[in-house]
Amino acid sequence: MAQQQNNKEGTALIQKRNSNSRGSLIAASFNFINSIIGSGIIGLPYALNQAGLPLGLILLILVGFITDYSIVLLIKGGNLSGSTSYQSLVQSTFGFPGFLILSALQFLYPFIAMISYNITTGDTLTKVFQRIPGVGPDHILAERHFVILLITFMFTFPLSLYRNIERLGKVSFLSTVLTLTILIVVMIRAATLGEHIVPTENAWAFAKGNAIQAVGVMSFAFICHHNSFLIYNSLDQPTLSSWSRVTHISVGSSLIISATFAVAGYTTFTGYTQGDIFENYCRNDNLATFGRFCFGFSIITTFPLECFVTREVISNVICSRLLSKAEHVAITLLIVAVCTALSLAYDCLGMVLELNGALSATPLIFIIPSACYLKISPGSWFQSDKMIPALLIIIGLVVMIIGLIMTGVFPQDCSHGVEMFYCTDVNISGTVPPK
Repeated sequence: MAQQQNNKEGTALIQKRNSNSRGSLIAASFNFINSIIGSGIIGLPYALNQAGLPLGLILLILVGFITDYSIVLLIKGGNLSGSTSYQSLVQSTFGFPGFLILSALQFLYPFIAMISYNITTGDTLTKVFQRIPGVGPDHILAERHFVILLITFMFTFPLSLYRNIERLGKVSFLSTVLTLTILIVVMIRAATLGEHIVPTENAWAFAKGNAIQAVGVMSFAFICHHNSFLIYNSLDQPTLSSWSRVTHISVGSSLIISATFAVAGYTTFTGYTQGDIFENYCRNDNLATFGRFCFGFSIITTFPLECFVTREVISNVICSRLLSKAEHVAITLLIVAVCTALSLAYDCLGMVLELNGALSATPLIFIIPSACYLKISPGSWFQSDKMIPALLIIIGLVVMIIGLIMTGVFPQDCSHGVEMFYCTDVNISGTVPPK
């Protein structure tokens, strides 16, 4: 009887451990998907506008595959060097100079991303609030500065105070559901609105001249490397096989959602597509307003994931130890306050996406994981398993240099808050009445 009882307890323990492992994988996957699908997704239709629909879709798929490959490569490098963070991996590989460069890039990307999240929240929710009876353009809820401050105090700052990233798993699940809802809204409007908007010249051209800038926007949309070790270490059983499974599920799901969103958005507005796709929809469109609400809430829940990374970078560079409760609160407050101040002062999202994609996302995705793996792994660089990382370094350098040059020479026009010309023919339901 005692032996049977022990067997039952052992079986129950194994079942509980397996259940916890599955739960950990699910939570990690949702956190990963939530990290990928942030404000960058609304710039993907514009990326197709820059590159051309067929070529842009090919580039988007390639960026997705490269993201998946480089994330697994990053954790492989960490296991080979015994590193538990992106920063420690680069430091053990390239010393203190490499550590400083990576720290700057790893801080810069999520920090600028949080600014873009605030900009998006202010732009999006002000239009949502104006659909409330009695809330006009002069109402306080239509003032983007007030809305950004309100959301910061009520949601983003409290959520950013969490110390355990796994606790955001349920919030990330909700954010993923909202993103799927937004995708449905964009697809419906592609069917009901797109046919009434005359396509621009060369709308269906295979390729256009700004394909490199498009890759920068796509890189911004897909980068999640700065969160990789945080999410990897949140697994109950952090092994390379379980991590590969999480990566494939997360990046694959994000690629399907992103490609569908990009195609549906671009085919609706073709050459009129803006950096923020929701700026293309009319203010009296109730379905688009619902989509704006869902996207705004999704962005609010993504903000804390980026704050986790910026806080970890600061603690690793300055403190090199686990933060005390007071330090944790103080650094979080400083990060959120600076991001909020900058987002209040600047409101053009398109340039933020392009610059952050070329400057920080591209080296974090293409160059650094590949360079670390090439230096750490034994054997010659001419081995078959090292050819792809070497190629990614070359591609990353080309995209980064040309992307920065083209962003400076051909900056995106910022038409923030401007109602599109076709909205004069659109009724309150968002469809164009027959003429």
